[in-house]
Amino acid sequence: MKKIEKKVADGYFRARTTMIVIYLAIGFLVSYGVVLFAEPLSTITFNHFPLHYYMGAQGAVLTFIILLFVNAVVSDKIDKKYGIDAKKNESISAGKTLDH
Repeated sequence: MKKIEKKVADGYFRARTTMIVIYLAIGFLVSYGVVLFAEPLSTITFNHFPLHYYMGAQGAVLTFIILLFVNAVVSDKIDKKYGIDAKKNESISAGKTLDH
């Protein structure tokens, strides 16, 4: 298996960790931030519903689904930037060996 340089690996994991922290922060704000600010948000309407009600009923779920797709796209870009090859990873996980 091809070894990755420590500098490249550190940059890769730093980028991935940064994105995970951002996703978790957005998830926290969507889940708990809306609840904490429910009273001020009740004056704002979305689809004829108060914003805090909409976010609790549908908005949070939609936000998490969107975050999943954003994560997939951003992860692919990070993988390409750091030279992580998905085809090689698939063959390694399938138990095949790589020839160099």
